[in-house]
Amino acid sequence: MKLGIGIGWRPEIADEVEALPGIDWVEAVAENLCADHLPASLTRLRERGVTVVPHGVSLGLGGAERPDPGRLTALAERAALLGAPLVTEHIAFVRAGGPRTASPVLEAGHLLPVPRTWAALDVLCENVRIAQDSLPVPLALENIAALICWPDEELTEGQFLAELVERTGVGLLIDVANLHTNHVNRGEDPATALDELPVEAIAYVHVAGGVEKDGVWHDTHAHPVTAPVLDVLAELRSRVSPPGVLLERDDDFPPAAELAGELDAIRATLDAGRAGAAPRSAEPPTAQAPAPAPAPAPLPASGPAGPDAVRDRVAVAQASLLSALVAGAPVPEGFDHHRLGVQSRALAAKRADVVAKVAPELPEILGPDYRDAFLAYAKARPMSDGYRRDALDFAEQLLVAGRPADNAARRRLTYWWQDRAAPRPPRRTTRLARAARSVLAGR
Repeated sequence: MKLGIGIGWRPEIADEVEALPGIDWVEAVAENLCADHLPASLTRLRERGVTVVPHGVSLGLGGAERPDPGRLTALAERAALLGAPLVTEHIAFVRAGGPRTASPVLEAGHLLPVPRTWAALDVLCENVRIAQDSLPVPLALENIAALICWPDEELTEGQFLAELVERTGVGLLIDVANLHTNHVNRGEDPATALDELPVEAIAYVHVAGGVEKDGVWHDTHAHPVTAPVLDVLAELRSRVSPPGVLLERDDDFPPAAELAGELDAIRATLDAGRAGAAPRSAEPPTAQAPAPAPAPAPLPASGPAGPDAVRDRVAVAQASLLSALVAGAPVPEGFDHHRLGVQSRALAAKRADVVAKVAPELPEILGPDYRDAFLAYAKARPMSDGYRRDALDFAEQLLVAGRPADNAARRRLTYWWQDRAAPRPPRRTTRLARAARSVLAGR
């Protein structure tokens, strides 16, 4: 199935997406859709014959734990609701901790890189097979952008993706902006990655913008697509004709004319690539996807090399990294301290931005003090249960501390919190008792 040229559907630009000419398909973040009904805009697009693909962001298939059945069910429901030909997710971990590490579960609020080691690959492959068995349509996985490198990696990105496809038969969603990001931040050549990965497994391609600051590329999805990213798209096009290419934009949305201009630049890049080497044709996975290649022999069920022991090692490594990023723990050995600092600040900033979106009343009530107050809160309070819970906990902490100082603002915050959490804000003694119970429960 050929998807064609698409754009990421977001509520903020729903009208613009409907009006853009030449849009063959759209992609919607799965977690932002209700299980029982679609936004009117997506319904109208589907009625026009526009394909809608759900794109998941919270499975954490690269994490040490097996995929959560509830999250898999939710993703399957969105695929069925949309009549989607496939679903997509990421090669990443998004949370860490828990029983395997005898530590609280921490949420990153972001996609974090999986170490390119054989142990991490074993865990990822098993998680992917579980997901494939739970979904009604084929799965494709996206390579992610990274600010940091894991020490002692054993595979390149292309080798890691090739092994993943070989073992599981999963499709690939190749983000050329992420390849460019890893080129700037990690010194990895996009052409080498494209040479090593199985381009015939590509289901579709992402193109997105970013910005470079102090030698670090930030994959923002809030800036225009740059020429170097289009150059990577041209490299990919010289090797294969991708079934679909999609423009992503998640913030600071430009006028519709600018979005149309970026789509035209993508089309021109793909057209120019036709004059190069004869491309191989890649077909996306279909509902009757070919059987995956045989997997290697499973690890023994017990002993030091058993699957639980491998998962435990991955769990400890990921929990140590995430604790350093969001909870102020020491930087694990072998990591670049400066880069971890950049990543940590980026995670906190994203957290503040997303909380402001899911709870827009908070920056309205707090005014210009919102961001500094939230970043101070985030330093001492890692996220553990999603952004909406994070917003409530932030407001609760402010109220317990007698903030904001302005009485009218504090009353407004109190009423906001009461409407969403409990009859009244907790007293300080209640807060301390909750903290004590949390510590005891974690032992």
